[in-house]
Amino acid sequence: MNTQIQWDDARIFLAIARAGTLSGAATALEMGIATVSRRLDRLEAALGIALFSRHQSGYSLTDDGEALLEQAEALEHAGQAFGEAAQQQGQVAGCVRLATAENLANALIVPSLPTLFAIHPELRVEIVSGVQTVNLHRRDADLAVRMVKPEAGNVTIKRLGTLGFGLYGARGYVDARRAGANAATFDGDTFIGWPESHHHLPAAKWIARMLRGRPCQLEANTLSAQMAAATAALDWRCSRTFWPGRRGLFAYSPNWGQISPSG
Repeated sequence: MNTQIQWDDARIFLAIARAGTLSGAATALEMGIATVSRRLDRLEAALGIALFSRHQSGYSLTDDGEALLEQAEALEHAGQAFGEAAQQQGQVAGCVRLATAENLANALIVPSLPTLFAIHPELRVEIVSGVQTVNLHRRDADLAVRMVKPEAGNVTIKRLGTLGFGLYGARGYVDARRAGANAATFDGDTFIGWPESHHHLPAAKWIARMLRGRPCQLEANTLSAQMAAATAALDWRCSRTFWPGRRGLFAYSPNWGQISPSG
């Protein structure tokens, strides 16, 4: 086989296969019939096989041609994608799936989107909220903003900033515990925490260390549920410092630790 294949001749092959005649392929490609015939001969010579059986009524694929049809279509799709990508250079357009935690989405990311959309009006964003692991290679999402680094996968990681987290409770709960005998410690307190499926989160790890084996009285897998429970004066919760003040919670210790979101 001659390896000097003119890849654009695959268009000729596909056009004849679809039209069934040289004249039909020539019309579809806006070429002369002689040019189409010459380029088909060139492709068959380069491949060393006959792609079509010539009949008086037209052209039909040989077994070899039938076997190469799918690969030729893949080549066509790749060429189209290549052209589309070239046209999109220099502009931001299309849909981006962003996986992130609910608290980051609601408090930080969503409020920033109007400015982003004003700069890139052709951009669309789909937010996938939750703390479950997503597979970027499987295109579960295009980007992920997380509080913890991924443990596996060949991905690019960039630190976006630092967020503090502290211990919060409703004003009534805080005022009531100040009069108690164990006000200086947390031995008599109950906590709102994360279920076992979320124990990899920094706040969940802190609560586990603080409680030393004691279970949380309430566990919830969403921040909004935890905030509602804390607002109802159920008990303490560990939260990001950028949100609780908006819910009327009192910061017992607003800078208990720091975490660094990555994307």
